[in-house]
Amino acid sequence: MVARTGQSASHVNALPLNSAAATEALGARLAQALTAGCRIHLRGELGAGKTTLVRGLLRALGHAGAVKSPTYTLAEPYTLGDREIIHLDLYRLVEPDELEFLGLRDWLDGQAILLIEWPERGSGWLPAADVDIRIEYAGAGRVAHLSALSTAGETVLARLGV
Repeated sequence: MVARTGQSASHVNALPLNSAAATEALGARLAQALTAGCRIHLRGELGAGKTTLVRGLLRALGHAGAVKSPTYTLAEPYTLGDREIIHLDLYRLVEPDELEFLGLRDWLDGQAILLIEWPERGSGWLPAADVDIRIEYAGAGRVAHLSALSTAGETVLARLGV
């Protein structure tokens, strides 16, 4: 698997996700594996489960409120303990340079965890991913393809045990 940025994935795994609960569980596991500054690109068709994965991740870190895709606001920041997580959904992004107006540069300080849905729409403005997750339909379920695209990404996948 090759990342959209042209980077080669050094670690690729496919995990079956037979339910929304399994997708949330993967998000919860991912929450425990992430480090400050980690950048996750989430890919897949509409309804594939990208936001469900984010919901599981945020709940595992202690967020008790609703988690919706920030399709209309483009970004939703969360502060959970000492972690800052930015959930971006770029589906409605018209031009990649709109990211400048969202304050993207402020989130690139090396500490915020970025969870980015539809990253291809921010091409040229987004930082490279550490982990690329592609969720695809597979019969009645889904399959998640996880790719490490950096040393940090390799660490995350090793912590996940995949």
